[in-house]
Amino acid sequence: MENALDAGASRIDVLTDGGGRRLIRVTDDGEGMPRADLVLAVERHATSKLADDDLVSIRTLGFRGEALPSIGAVARLSIATRHAAEPHAWSIEVDAGAKSDISRQRSAPVRVSRSATLLCHAGAAEVPQARPDRGRSRARVVRRLAMSRPDVAFMLAGEERSPVSFAAALPGTTGRLTRLGDILGADFRTNAVEVAPSVRE
Repeated sequence: MENALDAGASRIDVLTDGGGRRLIRVTDDGEGMPRADLVLAVERHATSKLADDDLVSIRTLGFRGEALPSIGAVARLSIATRHAAEPHAWSIEVDAGAKSDISRQRSAPVRVSRSATLLCHAGAAEVPQARPDRGRSRARVVRRLAMSRPDVAFMLAGEERSPVSFAAALPGTTGRLTRLGDILGADFRTNAVEVAPSVRE
């Protein structure tokens, strides 16, 4: 989801199956990746979102070159993406660290989908049973990101839970308050007071 926000997504959908043990799929409508970037995205230490060496002005939420190879090392990871500047969509799979060749997709939406299946199937004799609170933990992650980005629509769905969705809110104070009220409840919306940050010369 953080990669999707960095890619300028306006909608992020998360689907889980088996408490996230059988499937975690993240789909977004961000800018996608060109074919060359998709090849590098699953290599360790090969990519960085930093535009320069300035560590004070970081404007991204994560490092794609670390997360995706780590997921692919312990799961079957598949990525399908199309960049607006390219005519075709491309996909790649990483199964327990083994990377497939890049393949061209027939359908070519300007959309990216990252799917991790069979989490922890590599190097584990058996998949541990999901704790009952894992579903709540995933919902908390979605809610926290949704609070920080009211301009983005979020949806979390899975066989073990009813879908949770937040429509994109209008810009400005009204939109922020609407999103926060949707997540924190009507009492918060009724009693909330906006605090404007002070600006020092």
